[in-house]
Order: sequence, then structure tokens, then C-alpha cells
Amino acid sequence: MSSKKLTTILIIVSLLTGGIGFSLGEYFSLSGKTIYSSISSEPDTEADFSVFWQTWNTIKEEFVGADQLDNQKLIYGASSGLMEALNDPYSVFFTPEEAKIFEEDLSGVFEGVGMEIGMKDSQLTIISPLEGTPAQKAGLLPEDKILKIDDQFTQELKLEEAVQLIRGPKGTTVTLTISRKDNFSEKEFTLAREKIKIPTVEWELKEDDTAYIQIHHFYNNTGQEFDQIAWQILNRPEVKRIVLDLRNNAGGYLNIVQDVGGWLLKPGETVAIEKFSSDEEDIFAAEGNSKLGVYPLVVLINQGSASGAEILAGALRDNREVTLVGEQSFGKGSIQQPVNLQDGSMIKITIAKWLTPQEINIDQSGLSPDIQIEMTEEDYQENRDPQLNKALEIVKHIALP
Repeated sequence: MSSKKLTTILIIVSLLTGGIGFSLGEYFSLSGKTIYSSISSEPDTEADFSVFWQTWNTIKEEFVGADQLDNQKLIYGASSGLMEALNDPYSVFFTPEEAKIFEEDLSGVFEGVGMEIGMKDSQLTIISPLEGTPAQKAGLLPEDKILKIDDQFTQELKLEEAVQLIRGPKGTTVTLTISRKDNFSEKEFTLAREKIKIPTVEWELKEDDTAYIQIHHFYNNTGQEFDQIAWQILNRPEVKRIVLDLRNNAGGYLNIVQDVGGWLLKPGETVAIEKFSSDEEDIFAAEGNSKLGVYPLVVLINQGSASGAEILAGALRDNREVTLVGEQSFGKGSIQQPVNLQDGSMIKITIAKWLTPQEINIDQSGLSPDIQIEMTEEDYQENRDPQLNKALEIVKHIALP
């Protein structure tokens, strides 16, 4: 299997579809043109499909209006039910239309409200609003629970159905009923959808000698952008320290996480361990020049840090004892394999768990920060950032090499 993995979490309402970590095998392409060649379309002769065919034939013979039924929709419904029977929120069937939306979202440019959502404790939850988007401007926060989308209660919806309701054309609106942590009252937010372009990496100089790097996602272009930023930092002699901000980073391609890790870890150090149900393990190691590894480093995480962000944060702490500042991360520790089917539909199925280099499973629990600093609703409203302030304070006290 190729090392090109996608570890995106959850769904950006357009969003990026993704609490969702993905594993891209060497036979798979997100172009929608490649069929996963090792998967047979022949019937499993060991399985008894008689119940299925009895149900099918009963529908065709007895259902009122059976002559109006679309056979392909019945097949898609059965396939969706098969995936639902796994009782895994991250294993999903996509119709060709849904698969197309999935792939468009991965491009990083779409129309919607600009936030990442997922299922947490069986409740539709905002993982993180994206900077500068309608969701962020409206004041939506990580860990907000979405109770209703317009007039539709979310308890009745699958994750992908929720995405379909929230996303939509630029200029249209959607109303979300929100319940906030530590606040039992409900509040409605009406958001106007816009064209969303997801940023990837940014940096600026803080306090004269500290490079403050924000990685928003680990997409295809993130590696190249991080390379450019890394060389800019190396060519700025005044930079002595680094604060790496992985807050509200929902993940992305594992090979991109490895690329970034190659700047910060020694070659060969473990980035993540992929553990299959058979107890077989694949180890993903840092590959790079490690030129940023000599700088004192502090990492920021929060509830919106998930999957790929948790992988990198965990790898830096396990290998370098880097201090993590902020709040408990999301806790996305599984990996999915997307499989394109022959008619353009797709399944996304959980194939493995990932562990930190010290073999810690963070699924559901997340990473605990070494220094816990919570952001209050007032902090967001007043544009204060006590987490960043604390990280800058800590990194100042780390001795220079």
C-alpha cells in the first residue's frame, strides 16, 4: 500500500468532507476514474442473499407504486444500509452525486458557510469554523452542537445528509440551531453562504524572534507552501524560536503530515503507527532535512485539532518532548479507505486505527495538552488569544541550542 494517506477529519460545510481520516491506497484515485482493482464485483458465494432477494421481490411485487420505482436508487439504498450496519460513523456509501461533492470539497474551493463538522457523542458537532468565513463571522465556536438545520432536527440525519442541508449556492441562507457547551439555552444563527477558499499555511514574526506558523490543513499544496515558509524562516537570522499553531486543523493527507514532520523531526523518527485489525502495523517515519528541528518549539492544539493535526502534535511530543498548549484535541484516531465504484459511486470504510509513536490510541479521547488554557466566548468576541500568549511565553524560556 502506498504511503499517500488522507487523514482529514469530518466534513467542511462547504464544508470539507472529511472525521474522517482517509487512507489512499496505491490503486485509488480521487479523480473518480479509478476503480480499486483488488475489490471484486462478483457475488460472495459464502453469503446467503436469499433474505435480500425476498425483500427485493416483495417490494417489486407488493409495494404500491412499484412500477414507478428506480431500481438504481434501491441498490444505492441497500448499499447505504450495508455501510450503516457497520455502526461506524466514518464508514459511508456515496451516490455518484455525493461522491462528486466529496471530491469537489477536497479541492479546497466551494460554496457554503465554512466550518468543519462531525459526529461526537452521537451529536452533530462543529469541529472548527474556518477563519474569515460566514461561520466564523457569525460567532460559531468549536464544540457547538447543531440541533437543527432550518426545520430539520439533526438527530434524524446522517453526517452526509447534514452536509447536503447546510451547503448550498452562494447568496442563499441556512439557519442553524445551536447548543453551546456550559450553556443550556439554544440560539439560532442564520448564515449567508459564500464561496469558500480554505487557507493552508501562514506565518508571521512575533516578538521580534519567534516564527508563528499556522497550518490550517494538510492538503496537496500544503507541503509546497510549508517548504517555502521553512526556507523563508531559515533565511531570517532574527528567528530563534517557533510556535506551531495546529488549532482548528482537521487533518489532510498523511504524506503531507510526513513532509512537514520531516522539517521538524529527525529522519527515521516515527510520525504515526497504522494498526490493522490483524495487529499488522505500518510505521510512517519522518523523511526530510530536519532543519527546523533545532529551533525551540511549542505547539498549539484545541478541540478543532483532529486527525492529521493530532498525528503531528503527538509525534512532536513523543519524539521531541515538545510542549502542547491549549485544549483537549478532538480525538480522531481511525483511518478510512475511499473506494471508487464502477458507476461513480464510492464507499469510504474504516480500515485501521492510528497510534502515536509511543503507541497511544487517542481515538475519542484526544491529546491532552501539557498546559491547559481555555478560550472563552468573550476571548473570541474580543479577539484575545491567551493560548497563543502562553505559547509565546513558554517558548521564550526554552534554551537556545
